[in-house]
Amino acid sequence: MDFSVPEELQQLRTSFAAFVDREVRPLEDELAPEFWSACPDRELIEKVADKVRRRSAQEGFYAAHMPEEVGGQGLSTLGMSLLVEDAAHSGLRLAMLAISPPNPSGPSQLLLALPEHLRERYARPIVAAESSMCFALTEPEAGSDAQAIRTRAVPEAGGWRINGHKHYITNGDKADVAVVFAVTDPDKRAAGGITAFLVPSDQFRRGPVQWNISDTHPSELFFEDAWVPDDHVIGDVGAGFLLAMGFLNAGRAYIGAQALGLAEYALDAAVAHATSRTAFGRPISKFQAVSFPLAESKADIEAIRWLVYHLAWSVDEGNSPMLDASIVKYYATEKAYAVADRALQTFGGMGLLKEGPIERILRHLRMLRVVEGASGIQQLVIARSLGM
Repeated sequence: MDFSVPEELQQLRTSFAAFVDREVRPLEDELAPEFWSACPDRELIEKVADKVRRRSAQEGFYAAHMPEEVGGQGLSTLGMSLLVEDAAHSGLRLAMLAISPPNPSGPSQLLLALPEHLRERYARPIVAAESSMCFALTEPEAGSDAQAIRTRAVPEAGGWRINGHKHYITNGDKADVAVVFAVTDPDKRAAGGITAFLVPSDQFRRGPVQWNISDTHPSELFFEDAWVPDDHVIGDVGAGFLLAMGFLNAGRAYIGAQALGLAEYALDAAVAHATSRTAFGRPISKFQAVSFPLAESKADIEAIRWLVYHLAWSVDEGNSPMLDASIVKYYATEKAYAVADRALQTFGGMGLLKEGPIERILRHLRMLRVVEGASGIQQLVIARSLGM
């Protein structure tokens, strides 16, 4: 059993780190006042974010997990997970945008189930960060119980007419296309009655942005007699739900990797602060009330690391590790949040400041405990694997 990271992936990490230091960090430093502002210039931030995505795509990092036929590098799930981890570990907001997963604006492998002519038209520009997408599944009455969606699609004149309402859709306010899940057979639902469609933005109406505690704000989408041709069905009619589940394992490896990187960054920052900050005549790291929680965080991080790496390896081996994916999604996000919370406590009052290193990390990790399958749902999956 070999736990070492292959040399070629180590070299890839080194190249990505150099790219981040050379091109991303200076932009992050310039934007710092906007990130901290009570009224940030969101247009400016998004303009710079787009620049970072495109440069990363040109360097081959952004969507390296996508196949070469659509402009990617065919990078393994483990390799992409390492890049996701390193982007988060850098502590830079823009670095996390330089790697597409687990950001829903980046290309999904669901696009590979489109006909070839549409892959060239839609997938390749998203891989190049020249356009973006969103994943439109969640609805007001269908969150964790995704098969309860009410959006309907009915066949009509060589295509499909779609009506429904989606919400909590990340990048919905900017996406050029949406992967939309709709009921095509109400009797079958998840067992062959839900279909995925690729819907261009001129076929849906954007609702208001839904401001939340993280730095990525979703929005509502309204489909009012939207129409797409037959070739915009992703995969087979009725197979949308199963198709989405098929890509879930890699997606949860990427979420786990991001949680891992953020936890590593939070611990590094907390240790640096604890060893330099003095109180009562000595560094606060000399007090067990400070050092022991950070020691616990180190143990948590190593446990997260090997759960994430094992899941990524298993996906690359061609397995379908649904249970492992649920364990990673649950454990990585919960424990990483605990690590960030201990780090914030180490900083004291400084930890609560927007311009401090931890506050936004805690907010982002709190979001990760909810999205892409809430922790309670993962516990349900795990409990069922035990026969309960």
